[in-house]
Amino acid sequence: MPYRVILKKHEEKRILDGHPWVYANETASVEAVGESRNGDPADVYSHDGRFLGRGYINHLSKILVRLFIHDRDTVPDAGFWRDRIAASDAYRRRLGCGESYRAVFAEADDLPGLIVDKYGDLLSVQFLTLGVELHRADIIAALVSFYAPRGIYERSDAEVRKKEGLELRTGPLYGEFEPQTVIEENGIKLIADLENGQKTGYFLDQRENRLAMRRYCAGGDVLDCFCNAGGFALNAAAAGAKSVIAADISAKALADVDRAAKLNGVDGIVRTECCDVFGYLRECRKEGRSFDTIILDPPAFCKSASEAPSAIRGYRDINIQGLRLVRSGGFLISSSCTHFVTAPMFEKMLKEAAAASGRRVRVAEIRTQAPDHPAYLGADETTYLKFYVLHVI
Repeated sequence: MPYRVILKKHEEKRILDGHPWVYANETASVEAVGESRNGDPADVYSHDGRFLGRGYINHLSKILVRLFIHDRDTVPDAGFWRDRIAASDAYRRRLGCGESYRAVFAEADDLPGLIVDKYGDLLSVQFLTLGVELHRADIIAALVSFYAPRGIYERSDAEVRKKEGLELRTGPLYGEFEPQTVIEENGIKLIADLENGQKTGYFLDQRENRLAMRRYCAGGDVLDCFCNAGGFALNAAAAGAKSVIAADISAKALADVDRAAKLNGVDGIVRTECCDVFGYLRECRKEGRSFDTIILDPPAFCKSASEAPSAIRGYRDINIQGLRLVRSGGFLISSSCTHFVTAPMFEKMLKEAAAASGRRVRVAEIRTQAPDHPAYLGADETTYLKFYVLHVI
């Protein structure tokens, strides 16, 4: 039997608006029914007795319950997981995502804590909450049944697991395979490293932004900062850029960029630079170098709301330096995946960076994450990616 959770008065409004999280400090009472254990289902009710939904409970987390079932009759058995995964994948297939895409995006797919990325015939998965961790065997079986993959690799190494009382874990879960694989994006070949790459192996959420970026790169000199596996750099080369520098601090990531450049026949255009990007931008200015297009796509600069001011300072710094290096008539493409830095905060930072750089800019385009990473309308946390194209005039 599930737990019975009663909210305090007036705490149900956010849930009724579509937000799937119930915080511990919002609850009036928590009643265990029978032999309940931490991680079991919990039914959540408003103070006046209205059923609000069912989710998994975790007494170790500030998020006490993550709702994902909206009627009393649904039981999360083995068939439930396969049905939810099939529904999530049907949405991606309707989008025409190809063979590499995010197949399950946690709360946005009513599967909180579960991430599944598909890289051709390989899957990379993350179990980020206690609720899905306790059902990992059923979930893995559902993934094998539905996709018949060559292999599944686990990347449950995100720090959020510690907040759930879970250890970090990585490694192969199913099949025998090499965790580094070649995928196709926008007609080009890229390297996804399920074992050592960022997140689950590659940043699939920027796929459509990389395609849109091509129009700003043809015939120009391009600098791709924090390039990671080189998605933007290789898309720029495919668009007809005259030269592309892919800069990152990771020699391993840059080796993948070099390999992919050869696979695509653009190794004469794409050059890698192993460096601290902050220092590299300053060195470029000292040397009087400039570019037609600069891409700034750094990793998340903070892991909590309290660190957001520091993250903003970091974003402001690199955007000031980037704007100073863009030739008149060129473009600065600036992105942030830090969900604690909201879109209004990010845009305010860009205005401040433009003023500090002494450059006049206008917004050519604003975008967000690819649609295989859908945002749950009632949960701002699922809209995390900011992507601005600035025209320097």
